[in-house]
Amino acid sequence: MSYTAPLKDMLFNMEHVADLAAVAQMPGFEDAGLETAQAVLEECAKLNEGVIAPLNWEGDKYPSSFHDGKVTTTPGFKQAFKQYAEGGWQGLQHPVDFGGQGLPKTIGAACGEILNSANMSFALCPLLTDGAIEALITAGSDELKAIYLEKLVSGEWTGTMNLTEPQAGSDLAAVRSRAEPQPDGTYKVFGTKIFITYGEHDMAENIVHLVLARVTGAPEGVKGISLFVVPKFMVNADGSLGARNDVHCVSIEHKMGIKASPTAVLQYGDHGGAVGYLVGQENRGLEYMFIMMNAARYAVGVQGIAIAERAYQKAVGYAKDRVQSRPVDGSLSAAAPIIHHPDVKRMLMTMRASTEGCRAMAAVAAAAYDAAHHHPDADARKQNAAFYEFLVPLVKGYSTEMSLEITSLGVQVHGGMGFIEETGAAQYYRDAKILTIYEGTTAIQANDLVGRKTSRDGGAVAKAIAAQIEKTEAELVQRGSANALAVAKRLTAARLAFVDVVEFIAANTRSNPNAAFAGSVPYLMLAGNLVSGWQLARALLVAEDQLAAGTDAAFMQAKITTARFYADHILSRAPGVRDSIVEGADAVTAMAVDAF
Repeated sequence: MSYTAPLKDMLFNMEHVADLAAVAQMPGFEDAGLETAQAVLEECAKLNEGVIAPLNWEGDKYPSSFHDGKVTTTPGFKQAFKQYAEGGWQGLQHPVDFGGQGLPKTIGAACGEILNSANMSFALCPLLTDGAIEALITAGSDELKAIYLEKLVSGEWTGTMNLTEPQAGSDLAAVRSRAEPQPDGTYKVFGTKIFITYGEHDMAENIVHLVLARVTGAPEGVKGISLFVVPKFMVNADGSLGARNDVHCVSIEHKMGIKASPTAVLQYGDHGGAVGYLVGQENRGLEYMFIMMNAARYAVGVQGIAIAERAYQKAVGYAKDRVQSRPVDGSLSAAAPIIHHPDVKRMLMTMRASTEGCRAMAAVAAAAYDAAHHHPDADARKQNAAFYEFLVPLVKGYSTEMSLEITSLGVQVHGGMGFIEETGAAQYYRDAKILTIYEGTTAIQANDLVGRKTSRDGGAVAKAIAAQIEKTEAELVQRGSANALAVAKRLTAARLAFVDVVEFIAANTRSNPNAAFAGSVPYLMLAGNLVSGWQLARALLVAEDQLAAGTDAAFMQAKITTARFYADHILSRAPGVRDSIVEGADAVTAMAVDAF
C-alpha cells in the first residue's frame, strides 16, 4: 500500500501546539515560519511518497547482503540515497556554516517522521549520520570539523556510532576496545564492535565511524573511555580519499525486522591498527557519545510514531475494503466493510489517537529543543532545556512502546490476512520491535527518567510540568463544552496519579531503590501517556475555536473526536498504573530467584 504523509496534522501541531511562530522569532530561525515549514514538508513528502516508500517492501523481501567483506544494499537504495543527499535532506537542521540549511528541529523532526514512515530501514542511515554530525559539532576539533563535517552534512559520507561489543551491551564500563597513542598525534584502534547500523554499505563513498575505546593506561570503568573518529578510508590533505583504513566488516546480522538496514560486526586493527583521531579530550568519550545518544533517542521515538502512522494507514485502507458481516446495529441489511463494526473502530481509533498524541508530544519537545539552543533569554533557554531533557525518555520510551501496540493492532485489524507476510501488515510489527531495544531499552530510558530526571531534583521539573497541565485543565473547564469537560476530568485524574508517582519515586530512589525501579517503566508509560493526552487536550481547545470559526470543519471535528477518545480510552489508564507503582512494588520483587 502507498504512503501519504500526514502533512495537515503535522502543520497543525507546528502552528498550534508547538508554536512555530515563536520559534521563528528566535535568532537564526527568522525564515523558518509556517510558510517555510509547509513548503519543506510538501517537498519531503514528494520524495518519500514517490521514491523511498516504494522500496520499503522490497527491502523486506531483498535485504542487504554480505559477500567478501562488502555489503550490497537493497536494489534501489543507492539511487534513492543519492537523491536524498542531493536534495539537501541530510543537512536540513544542521548549521549553514557546514553546508546545512539551519532549519529548526521543529521542522526537521516532522521530516524525520515522513522519512521513517516511508522506509525505516533506509532512514536509519541518515539518523546515525545526524548523531555523528552533532557529536563533531559539539566536541570535535576545528581540524576534524574541517575534514569531515561538510561531507557528512551533504550526505556524500555517512556516519556511525560504535558503542556495543560482544561482552559490553548497555554496560559501557565493560568496553575493551583499545587505542594506542602514536607519535604523530593519531591513535591505533583495536577491537570488535557489534550491532553497528550501516557500519558497511555501498550508498556513500566513505563511512565515518565514531568509536568508543580505552587509551592505553586509562582508568577502569566509564571514566576511562575516549571517543575517536575512525574513517573507512583515510582522507588526504586535499580532501580526496586515500588508503583503506584497518576497519573491516566481518558479517552482518540476520534480523527479525529492518532487514534492509545492514547491522554490521566491525573488526578494528587486524592488520596493524586502525588509524583514529581523538574527539575532544581523553577519557571524556562517554560524555561526547551521549550527545549522539540523546539525538538518536529522540529520533528513535519519532521512528515509533512513524511506523505507527504507516500501520494505521494500512489498517484503515484494509478496513474500508474488507467486507464481512452485517453491522450489529442493523444499519445495513447486507455484509459491510469491517470499518462499520464497533470493535474495529475501537482499534482504529486507538491507533489514530495514540499516534497523534505522541506526534504532538514530539513536536512540543522539538520546539523546546530549539528554544533551549536559540532563545535569546538565558532563563528561557534553561527552562526549555530542562523540559526537553525530561521529555526525551518519554518520546523515546513511550512512543516506541506505543508503536508495538499500534502495529500489533494493525495486524489484528487485518485478521488472518494480517498474519500472512504478503499482506504487508506484519512487516511494520516486526520492524517496530527493535525500537524499544536500540539506543537504550525502555528500562534504560525509565532508569534515566527516575534517576537523572526525577530524583536528582526531587521531582521539581516533573511537578512544574504538572502545574502547566493544571492550567490546561482550567482552560478546559472554562470552555465548558461536553468534550472539554470530559477531557478535563480524565486529564485531572491522570495528573494527580502522576504527581503521586513522582513523590513516591523521589522519596524511594535512594532509601528503597528496588521499590522505585520496580515501577520505573510503568512511571515512564504513565508520564508519556499524560503528556500526550495533555497535548491532545490543548489541540482540542484550538480545534473547537477553529470549528466555531468555520475553518476546515472535517479536520477540526476529527481532532476533537480523537482527543476525546484518547482521554476516555487511553488517558483513563493512568490511575491504575499509579496504583501498581505506589502500592504494588513489593509484588515485583517478592518472588525468590530460585522460584522462577
